[in-house]
Amino acid sequence: MRSLLAAAMSLISLFPMTAQAQNAPCGGSWSSFIGDLRAEAVRGGLPADTADRFFGRLRQDDTVLRRDRGQGFFQRPFIDFSRSLISQNRLDRARQILRQQPALFQRLQREFGINPGVMLAFLAFETDFGAFQGDINTANALATLAHDCRRPELFRPQLLAMAELYRRGDLDPATTQGAWAGEIGMVQMLPRDILALGVDADGNGHVDVRGSMPDAVLTGAALLRHHGWRPNEPWLVEVTIPQGLDLTRTGLRTQMSVGDWQRLGVQARGVPMPSGRLSASVILPQGYRGPAFMIFDNFRVMFEWNQSFTYVVTAAYFATRIEGAPVYDAGNPDQGLDQNGMRELQRRLEARGHDVGAIDGILGAGTRAAVQDVQAQLGLPADGWPTPELLRRL
Repeated sequence: MRSLLAAAMSLISLFPMTAQAQNAPCGGSWSSFIGDLRAEAVRGGLPADTADRFFGRLRQDDTVLRRDRGQGFFQRPFIDFSRSLISQNRLDRARQILRQQPALFQRLQREFGINPGVMLAFLAFETDFGAFQGDINTANALATLAHDCRRPELFRPQLLAMAELYRRGDLDPATTQGAWAGEIGMVQMLPRDILALGVDADGNGHVDVRGSMPDAVLTGAALLRHHGWRPNEPWLVEVTIPQGLDLTRTGLRTQMSVGDWQRLGVQARGVPMPSGRLSASVILPQGYRGPAFMIFDNFRVMFEWNQSFTYVVTAAYFATRIEGAPVYDAGNPDQGLDQNGMRELQRRLEARGHDVGAIDGILGAGTRAAVQDVQAQLGLPADGWPTPELLRRL
């Protein structure tokens, strides 16, 4: 489930792109294209016989292009989405794994300062704890997307990184399968990230994010640390908000100390409130009548894993459930908009001068911010949750 944008940002930050990558050749004859890639790999130090074996078997995969053109997004509201992903079975399985591998998760906490629930949540949502890691040949997927001229600069370096992982004996391109955009393993990471951050946690001399849960968990942890995870700090807690709270203060744009939030009447629900000195925001995924969460710097790091607000809130919340937090209070949210209504709302917001990004019917950060601003202007509860009433008022 890792979003392509998050993956792309991750790989760019790990490896500055060469001029050749930034101006990656694409299209044209498949055989010439593959020959050029092979030559680049050999110039970079890949043995010629290894390059022959790796690049000689690559084939185009039209399924990859169809999935690329028809990318889905997390369009369902938080309550529906979270209930579809979080089940008692997944919760029980996560806690079972935690009991079965205490040394692994103690190491995760000791070396990375990451709570077990965080990585277990990603394991659950990405591949159902490794049970389904994808059905697309990864080498063919990356080659197909590198040849395609939409984003060759993203995928060409990934294919070259996979060739290096093959040289190291960490994977077999003939049998390695994953997601259509090239993510592989139990927590769905791209080859370049694995090459840079891979952890041989089981000590067998290879980084195997597909077959070794220790390697997958600690390599995923290394990625979070690379993006700024703050060791042993919280990421999210459910809260209650008082009547009369200035809702313009809620949302990702406003941060205050936990102590300041408490003085405004915001309280933790079912768990202790973190240190009053920490900086935090309060988010309302479905408006002030629905669930409320306090989020911290580590929550923002989780966006490096996936750019979907709904996915990240769900994963962050599930991590707290694994560690003993209660089921959230769903409240009674106001009715939201369907995708067509969201598109119409975005058009009207754009006409008023707001930057909502693409007119795609997706409630992203830009649209949420614009909704909150307009709600405040119209005298509506400024909680960032778009409703039919807001659309009518516009």
